Order: sequence, then C-alpha cells, then structure tokens
Amino acid sequence: MNNDFLVLKNITKAFGKAVVIDNLDLTIKRGTMVTLLGPSGCGKTTVLRLVAGLETPTSGQIFIDGEDVTKSSIQNRDICIVFQSYALFPHMSIGDNVGYGLKMQGVGKEEHRQRVKEALELVDLSGFEDRYVDQISGGQQQRVALARALVLKPKVLLFDEPLSNLDANLRRSMREKIRELQQRLGITSLYVTHDQTEAFAVSDEVIVMHKGKIMQKAPAKELYRRPNSLFLANFMGESSIFEGILQKDRVEINGYQMTLSHSEQFGLPDGECLVGIRPEAIYLSPEGIDAQRCEIKSAVYMGNHWEVVASWQGKDLLVNCKPEDFNADLKQAYVNLSEQGIFLLKKE
Repeated sequence: MNNDFLVLKNITKAFGKAVVIDNLDLTIKRGTMVTLLGPSGCGKTTVLRLVAGLETPTSGQIFIDGEDVTKSSIQNRDICIVFQSYALFPHMSIGDNVGYGLKMQGVGKEEHRQRVKEALELVDLSGFEDRYVDQISGGQQQRVALARALVLKPKVLLFDEPLSNLDANLRRSMREKIRELQQRLGITSLYVTHDQTEAFAVSDEVIVMHKGKIMQKAPAKELYRRPNSLFLANFMGESSIFEGILQKDRVEINGYQMTLSHSEQFGLPDGECLVGIRPEAIYLSPEGIDAQRCEIKSAVYMGNHWEVVASWQGKDLLVNCKPEDFNADLKQAYVNLSEQGIFLLKKE
C-alpha cells in the first residue's frame, strides 16, 4: 500500500497576473496530520482550497490515495472541512447539524441515528442531539462542527483556522481533542493556521510557507532548533541573530567562544556564518569576562519568567530569565550561552 496519501505535484495557482502558489510540491503520508503555517498572504489557505476542490490549479496535479482529483468536484473528493466560522445551521438541532451530510447521502434512518450518536460521543457531546446552536458555548459549537465532519468518515480532513474564534483555554483543550481524535481515527489531515503554538501542538510535521512557496517542512522540534533560513529563524519563535566565525566545532560570537557538539548538523563550512540565539539559551550572571559583558536595557515580569532586553556588543539580545535567577535592579550582567538553543545559518 502506497503511504503517500495526499500528493500535490507542480501546483501553480494564479489569479490574473498574481501568482499565489508557485510550482509547489507537497506529499502527506497516510494517517498523518500536517500543518501549513505562515504569515497572512503566504498562500496556505489557497493550498487548502485547492485540495478541497474549492479552487482549480492553474497547472499541476492533485492526488488523493493514488487517484487524480485535480478536476474533481468537492463532492467527489471524499474530504470534509472544519471551518473557522463553524457554519452551523441555527434552525436545526445539534443532531440534525451533525447528520446533515448523512441525510444528503441518503443514509438509512437507523444508521443515521447511530452514526450521529457515535460522532457526538467522540467529541464528548453525548446527549446533545436535541439542543440548538444558541444553547451551547462556542467551544461546544466547534466540537459540533468537528463531529459533523467526522460522521462522514472522510479520506481527508481539512482544518481552516478552526480555533481562531476561541479564547486561550478553549483553544488549548480543542487542539488536544483534535489531535487525540486524528491519531485515534488515523484520518489523513491538513491543518491551516497562523498560530505557531497551535501548529506545534497538533502536527506530525509543519510546513512553513512564504510568498506561495514552501520554505521548510519538518517536525516542530527540528523547525525550531534547525531553521534553514533567516526568514525561518525570525518566524519560528524569537531569536537574536549575530555574525560569527565557525572553526570545526567551535564558534566565536563577539569574542565569546563556545564549543558545539553537533556543529556538523548545520552543514556549514568553516568561516563566517550567522549565529541564532534563542532567549532560553542565555543565562545572565553577575560575573564574567569582558567579552561577555552586557547592559540591561529593559526587564518585564511575565509571571513564569523575566523578559529581558540587553545590549551586547552594540546589538540587542533577548533573554528569558527564571524569576529566581534575575535581579530586576541589575544594570549590567555577563552573557553565558547554552548549546541548546543555538543554531547556525549561512551568511547571506
């Protein structure tokens, strides 16, 4: 059995003279969840609409489970979409909303009832069949929208910014529920979001897009620890970028030297490079050598850490300090770097 389940080959999408997707190739393995992540206007929603059949590519092909569906309608692709807006019918009960697709398929009454019941059980809404949309919360409405998609047992499940209307606590619980159900049911899924935390929480792999192109595709940990470009380094979390010099397994930054045990993983030759430093890779101490000295410009208490901006050799350095490790009255400190949170880039 071919494990490449959803495949986009040489996909280009143009609206007039504006090219939104530029010769894109994408493969999603059977039973996995992949997230398209990127800034507004990067093309991620257009890719989802192309997979759904809501848009037709200007050129290229789309395959689902080995079948060319490039010109197939949305009804013939065996896919379901969970939208940002929920798109529930307010005049229908929750049971009728969930079972609407089954009704359109002509599913028998008893099977219809049983599948609706099972779908609501999956999203922890047992017994909600007779309620109406205005009688349930926003988080429950999103779970109804999810149940409505799951009840059809689609080959591919698409998520279009599904949690953006929820508050922080509901987003956390819903992304956990979505991930749990996707893994339990083994549905091949494509998820679109601009939220990095959300992408990391639900995905087997994350695809970062920019200007209609795929910049990097990798598991979340690799994207964060080994971004492959300056764009990725700035987009995936926060980092301070310095010029450095690499010599075998040693890198020098502003006269500060450190050994990297896995410098070869960045694939760079000896010589000038860029060094990315994540805020959690830095420890500020009261003593050190001159090359480490920095001036504290600002410090903001964030609850579980202090967010500190320091000036080091004339450049700003963002530091996350544990509350017990930082004195808010400190005006000067010394920089110590941990290998965990250091990455190297080719100097552009």
